[in-house]
Amino acid sequence: MKLRVPLLLKLGALVAATTGFYTYVGQLVPQKEVYPPKETQIKADVTTAEMVTIGKELFEGKGLCTTCHTIGKKEGPFRFPDLEGVDTRAKTREPGLSDIDYFAQTLYEPDAFIVPGFNPGMPTINKPPIGLTDQEILCLIAFLQTQGGTATVTIGTKHKYNGGGTTAVAAAPAAPVEKVPAESAPTPSQAVKP
Repeated sequence: MKLRVPLLLKLGALVAATTGFYTYVGQLVPQKEVYPPKETQIKADVTTAEMVTIGKELFEGKGLCTTCHTIGKKEGPFRFPDLEGVDTRAKTREPGLSDIDYFAQTLYEPDAFIVPGFNPGMPTINKPPIGLTDQEILCLIAFLQTQGGTATVTIGTKHKYNGGGTTAVAAAPAAPVEKVPAESAPTPSQAVKP
């Protein structure tokens, strides 16, 4: 006597085996817990050095910059330009723009200048879904200045996009901040909390 297994039972066994296999494989993959970006509190008297620290946090977190940009990656392919030494390039990239003005332009109007060899695609970071504030963008500019230069921006720096003119002018002189290597930047300090 030949036993015949019903088709529905065969399909049920296949579904159970497939589900079990993918559940097992899924458990082998390391799990990463993702949290929403923490809100950055920037006090009115923040120093340029503190701005660099905050800017690095924004670069790696809320600003989502590391989604497309790298710092110090020696070989491509690159989705967008590597930012090692970017301050040196920013000072001469667009005639008539300082490094601060150039960084502001690339952040507020990312399609205004496209680096040769790359396609447009960077989001405007002061609008949703990223939504950085003007103060956060100044901190990001301070961090970018340390990539090949010295941070000179202050929390009072004005540029075309935050109520200033076309030339960046710091409200108060800033103490120079040396280049911060991406892998050894300082950790957040209590000084930047309200």
